[in-house]
Amino acid sequence: MQKIILASQSPRRKQLLEWAEVPFDIVVKSTEETYPESLALDEIPIHIARQKAIAVKNLLVEAGETNVESRTILAADTIVVLNGRVIGKPVDRQDAINTLASLSGSTHKVITGVVIQRGDKETAFSDITSVQFHKLTINQIEFYVDKYKPYDKAGAYAIQEWIGVIGIKSVTGDFYNVMGLPVSRVVQELQMLKVGDGLN
Repeated sequence: MQKIILASQSPRRKQLLEWAEVPFDIVVKSTEETYPESLALDEIPIHIARQKAIAVKNLLVEAGETNVESRTILAADTIVVLNGRVIGKPVDRQDAINTLASLSGSTHKVITGVVIQRGDKETAFSDITSVQFHKLTINQIEFYVDKYKPYDKAGAYAIQEWIGVIGIKSVTGDFYNVMGLPVSRVVQELQMLKVGDGLN
C-alpha cells in the first residue's frame, strides 16, 4: 500500500491509522483553526482540515520535494457541538470543568471533517456521532480534569480515557470518529483513490 502523509500530530489519529495498518509519514504545519461564521456545522471541520492539508502541501513544495503531486495527504479536524454551539478546546482548568458540566446528562455531537488530497484531486467529507453522557458529579469532573488535563481536546474529554469509560451512556455512530478519525470510512476512500490497492 502506498504510504500517505498524515497532516496531524494527534496521537489518537496516529494510533487509529496504525490499527488499520495504513502506512504513513507525519508532516504538520501550524495553521489557524478559524472558519467563516456562515459555514454549516458539518462544514466547519472540513474547512479547517482543508487548511491543514494545503499548508502541508505548500510546506513540501517549499522543501523542494519533487513528487508532491503524487503524494496523498490526509488531514482531519474534530469539533464538539452542544445545542447548536461549537465547543472548542478549554483554555484552562475552570473552562474544562464548565465544559464537562455542560455535557453532563446531555447528548452532544462530535463532527470530524476529513480531507484527502492528491494532486488536483480532493475527497472531503464529515462524519457525525452522537454521544450521551450520564449525569456526572462535580467530583468526577474535577478528578478527570486534574488527572488527565484534557486541554488539547475539543469538548474537554477523550472518549478512550477514564471519563469515557465511566461517564458515557451511549454512542450513536462511529466510535472511532469520537477519537478523532472515522478510520473505516477513511480506508474506504483511500481504496477508491487506489491508494489502498492490496489492503485486505
